[in-house]
Amino acid sequence: MAEIVQQRIEDRIPELEQLERVGLFTQKEVKSIIKRATALEYKLHRLIVNKDDFIAYIQYEINILELIKKRRAHIHYKFKREEIEFPIIERINSIFRRATKKWKDDAQLWLSHVAFCKRWGTKAQISKVFSAMLAIHPDKPAFWIMAAKSELEDRNSSESARHLFLRALRFHPDNKKVYQEYFRMELLHSEKLRLQKAELDKAQVDLGEYEFSTEILNGKLAEVVYRDATGKIKEAEFVIALLNVAAIFDFTKELQDMILQDLLANYTSDSVTWDFMARRELDAPTAGEELHTARGRASDVNRREERCCQVYEEGVKSLDTEPMWSRYVAFCLERVKRKTNVEELNSCCRCDQLQILLSLGDAEGAAGVAMAATQRFSQSLPLWSLSLQTLVQLGSGDVGRLFQDAFTHVNPKESLPLWQLQLQWSADNQSPEETEAVFQVSPLAAVAMEIKERYLDWSYSTGGYKKARKIFTSLQENRPLSKAFFTKMIEIEKEQETPKMNNLRDYYERALQEFGTSDEDLWLQYIQEELGPLGQPQHCAKIHWRAMKFLEGESVERFTSKYTLIQTGHS
Repeated sequence: MAEIVQQRIEDRIPELEQLERVGLFTQKEVKSIIKRATALEYKLHRLIVNKDDFIAYIQYEINILELIKKRRAHIHYKFKREEIEFPIIERINSIFRRATKKWKDDAQLWLSHVAFCKRWGTKAQISKVFSAMLAIHPDKPAFWIMAAKSELEDRNSSESARHLFLRALRFHPDNKKVYQEYFRMELLHSEKLRLQKAELDKAQVDLGEYEFSTEILNGKLAEVVYRDATGKIKEAEFVIALLNVAAIFDFTKELQDMILQDLLANYTSDSVTWDFMARRELDAPTAGEELHTARGRASDVNRREERCCQVYEEGVKSLDTEPMWSRYVAFCLERVKRKTNVEELNSCCRCDQLQILLSLGDAEGAAGVAMAATQRFSQSLPLWSLSLQTLVQLGSGDVGRLFQDAFTHVNPKESLPLWQLQLQWSADNQSPEETEAVFQVSPLAAVAMEIKERYLDWSYSTGGYKKARKIFTSLQENRPLSKAFFTKMIEIEKEQETPKMNNLRDYYERALQEFGTSDEDLWLQYIQEELGPLGQPQHCAKIHWRAMKFLEGESVERFTSKYTLIQTGHS
């Protein structure tokens, strides 16, 4: 073992000599590097190796690279990269390879190697890393997509990217994301060829017998991918996703028309199709002199919205289902929030036959109109939520009673969004005492994390620090708890004129009881708090020791890496 370590250290001598010779590092710093590198190398050659030791070695070498980069910029020295950086980069790649060979299943380790290759421009190496990674993790579609994108973007190889996507589909024949990115890649390939052809035509370059394929230039390869994909995945949402990708490119009108015809021919039984077609009316191209005036533009918007509502009306006639009504109401609520006067509201959502938004600008009739959908589907949480949002937006005086009606119909286990909406409405429109009563009667106040966070925030804004402390104390033992609940109390403490470090420590310690085994950031925040003006830096070592003891799995590695950055001043 000693001979191997000694040989590895001797291999570093040329680059270290160059670092000292050109003035990037001092002799003392070079000796320190040799000492530290020797210790790290010995750890990698023990009988029982630890993954953390590999990560620490990699991080140390990356820190050296970053330091070299900064010092080069400082002294404006740009030479000898092959003698200095290249050996370090190759050594880091070698350590990564040894680590991934030992811990093949660690996806984060593979991704860290990929990120390093991208950061330090080793494009030739990145393909090898992806190849090795995919041999071990062919079951992860995201890895195939990343590899194909890298071939296209980093190596400018459409052929290699296509090959990877085809291999990915052998493992994942029904994966929507793989097909979507494959479709996008073929369109990018066509776009690249079109740009090349335009530049050659402009330069009047004679290509001899070579000709660009008109079909490929017009996106026919993407059409082949589309037909294969939709033959296996028959979902309106997927078809629309591909249509949206095609719409990014300015040469795909025929392709878009074909996809649109497919959508209308085969997917009108899905509310997603009607929603998409209705909203398309808002973006339909318009021309005319009237668009040059504010009144003309407002009139044009109103006409678009009317056409949009007409499509929705047709949709709910054809497809009288809860999802269809939910999408219709959601759209109208969006438009209500954008309007600034009653006249615009009336012209926006005029739905005579359905009553769903009849006279939507009339506050007196708003309750009956908005509740039409909930009467049709009385147990639908989305429709209750949307209808109540509409009534709140219009300032209906009957909202309080309607909230109670909603709670009697909706499954209590699903009622959190309604409680959140009622709490917001109460805070905006009722007295603090009435809002407190809503918090107190909510059956979710003791069990819903979101309600606890809101309760704490509201208590501080209305009753100040003492009330917030009281509410925090009363709720902190009622699980489940969120990290945000504790960080909010920490923020409140730090906002005080004279925050107390002992209180902050109590909040961190209580939070770590809940999240200390998985949340490395919480430990790091605690450490940074002790390093701050209120803390005692000597406590950091003990907190670090506890973190290494309590954290589990990948969070240990992330903690080690981030803690190193704090130590080197990069946090």
